[in-house]
Amino acid sequence: MRILYKDSDLLYVNIQSLHKISRYSGKEGKEPAVNKLGTAAWKTKKENTKKKVKEIAYDLIQLYAKRKAQKGFAYSPDTYLQNELEASFIYEDTPDQEKATKAVKEDMEKQFPMDRLVCGDVGFGKTEIAIRAAFKAVGDNKQVAVLVPTTILALQHYRSFSERFKDFPCKVDYINRFRTAKQQRDTLDKLKEGKVDIIIGTHRIVGKDVQFKDLGLLIIDEEQKFGVSIKDKLKLIKANVDTLTLTATPIPRTLQFSLMGARDLSVINTPPPNRYPVETTVTGFNDEMLRDAIRFELERGGQVFFVHNKVSNIMEIAGKIQRLLPSARVAIGHGQMDGDKLEEVMLDFIEGQFDVLVATTIIESGLDIPNANTIIINNAQNFGLSDLHQMRGRVGRSNKKAFCYLLTPPLSTLSDESRKRLRAIEEFSDLGSGFNIAMRDLDIRGAGDLLGAEQSGFITDVGYDMYQRILDEALHELKENEFKDLYEGEPNVRLFADECIIDTDVEILIPTNYVNTVSERLSLYKDLNEVKNEEQLLAFEKHMIDRFGAIPRATKELFNAMRLRWIGQKLGFDKIILKNNKLRGHFLGDQNNKYFQSAQFGATLKYVQDNPLKCQLKQVKDKLTLVFEYISTIEEAKEALGKIVA
Repeated sequence: MRILYKDSDLLYVNIQSLHKISRYSGKEGKEPAVNKLGTAAWKTKKENTKKKVKEIAYDLIQLYAKRKAQKGFAYSPDTYLQNELEASFIYEDTPDQEKATKAVKEDMEKQFPMDRLVCGDVGFGKTEIAIRAAFKAVGDNKQVAVLVPTTILALQHYRSFSERFKDFPCKVDYINRFRTAKQQRDTLDKLKEGKVDIIIGTHRIVGKDVQFKDLGLLIIDEEQKFGVSIKDKLKLIKANVDTLTLTATPIPRTLQFSLMGARDLSVINTPPPNRYPVETTVTGFNDEMLRDAIRFELERGGQVFFVHNKVSNIMEIAGKIQRLLPSARVAIGHGQMDGDKLEEVMLDFIEGQFDVLVATTIIESGLDIPNANTIIINNAQNFGLSDLHQMRGRVGRSNKKAFCYLLTPPLSTLSDESRKRLRAIEEFSDLGSGFNIAMRDLDIRGAGDLLGAEQSGFITDVGYDMYQRILDEALHELKENEFKDLYEGEPNVRLFADECIIDTDVEILIPTNYVNTVSERLSLYKDLNEVKNEEQLLAFEKHMIDRFGAIPRATKELFNAMRLRWIGQKLGFDKIILKNNKLRGHFLGDQNNKYFQSAQFGATLKYVQDNPLKCQLKQVKDKLTLVFEYISTIEEAKEALGKIVA
């Protein structure tokens, strides 16, 4: 690969080092600075970033340490009632759902408080995981609080939970502004006495007058909808309470938190069977298109959401739809309506008494109406990426093909950022794209300071991929040094040499006549670099044979070079040179590295002493080198070095 630097300087990159190259993705619209080859500018930038990242990571690990040190409640293993509840789920669990459920339950059974983020796309079964976790808590006589962003969702969750628990000894109640003061007081009294097991509500739940008898689990649904002040109140509640957070499109900061390992993350990628992607179209406001889209949905017996986020003229929009389709039953729903009236409209729509619901964004969180399979969003340019994704997730929740129309003014009149958002939502219309959308949001907005609200620019400086690598290094260093005691019990699989480059005159590559497109070859080299053991390598080989046919000799040698690289990393080599019938293994340059006090280095020295005719240890310019004579193939090199591995 050839890289062009500032002032037309060229650098040629060996195939063995291709994995070090990644696409720059910083904050959208900001041009990255290109450095001059041979200057220290890039190195300085990386070091400064690492210093800042280390400070953040230090605070994060301290939070994590605090959580691990706190005493939580260890729940007992599943009972027959738990198995009964799970068996009564009418759908089959997807593999990811099963994995997430298992992880949540294992966390609950541990001594310290759980803090898990379940990131699964809209309609992928996150609520079911929450229901099972809630039941597990109730089984041990603990109370559960479910915090949701909207009053409508509180009602919907109340119905879902009540429906699932109707045959079990479990009392569910909800609290939101639709309920009268007397109803709210009754509920709060019962909660305090322990007569309510599960309480579902909006931020009203964190009010001063809400008291629990014995709170054991806090479930936060769609946490990106809550402001900082509510999250701070939650921190007080959840100091030693298990916390389960559900989200379809985590905000960049939450995602980053989890990628850094400060909280546990489960991702649900597999869609339920018989689901189709939602067909997404960006278009202008046009009577004919509106009429056709709504008529198509009604003719197949479905219902339509029309999102218009201005209460002032929502009646006019509803009137327009009524004129276009006189036979359609149109309803209106928005947050300024009387609570009982809104609740009634929503329930009637859920039960199919209306064909079209013209509403504000109150419908965006968690509503589950499988019969509604077309959504039309007016002035889509005014919404954020995750809002659009959430609203689109209201449709396509059954085995029917669903449609989403984003109505906007002419694209040429919109800001760059709006255009990018609309392009991203159109591009990621596949099932399970919520995670991609969150990552894209991270690109467009930048991640910000992970622990506070202040924005920080170092992702823009070095690009997202490099930032992740620096972050990974910083975390490893902290875990090995400052926080050694905290991670004592955890297996440290980090090798002494992070990198071992193979330099050889043996032909090792994927030939052009085997895989002819450059981008495909590049992608395969990057995938190969991610392979970490023999089992994965054999699977990769099988995948290549499946796609491209019998593997050529040069590629087989490339696979062998990977095996040699792993051995080199275990032996503490940062470079192996195999040329002119001679094998040289260069040890790490840093004399203070822990490797030189390790058992492996001791075993290597002993092997050299016992086999003076086979190999020698030389020192050139403060760098140790192990030299073997008469070795010409990678296979021979593997065999020779394999004997030294302790």
